[in-house]
Amino acid sequence: MTMQAVLPILLLCASNLFMTTAWYGHLKFPGAPMWAAVMVSWGIALVEYWLAVPANRIGYGTYSAAELKTMQEVISLTVFMAFSVFVLNEKLTLNHGVGFGLIALGAFFVFRGPLR
Repeated sequence: MTMQAVLPILLLCASNLFMTTAWYGHLKFPGAPMWAAVMVSWGIALVEYWLAVPANRIGYGTYSAAELKTMQEVISLTVFMAFSVFVLNEKLTLNHGVGFGLIALGAFFVFRGPLR
């Protein structure tokens, strides 16, 4: 695999770590004022944009826009599952697994190419 193929994946992984933290990290601090949660989350999300936009600019051409979006969604769900278990101390259920599995099946078809 070339750097053109790998770098977007690495950047999307990093961007999703920041975005998941921005969207859900404040749930660990329910006593914090809403304005503080929003401002801190916004600051974290800014870093995410500095990673996601280059990921898509670098990856476009090697991957289609649909492939980049599909990668982002699968990475996002993977990061979210780990975050919810290890940071929010939530349990994943069979329903979560089935739902995420169906999304992964959709990703398979996006990368598979045209059906014949």
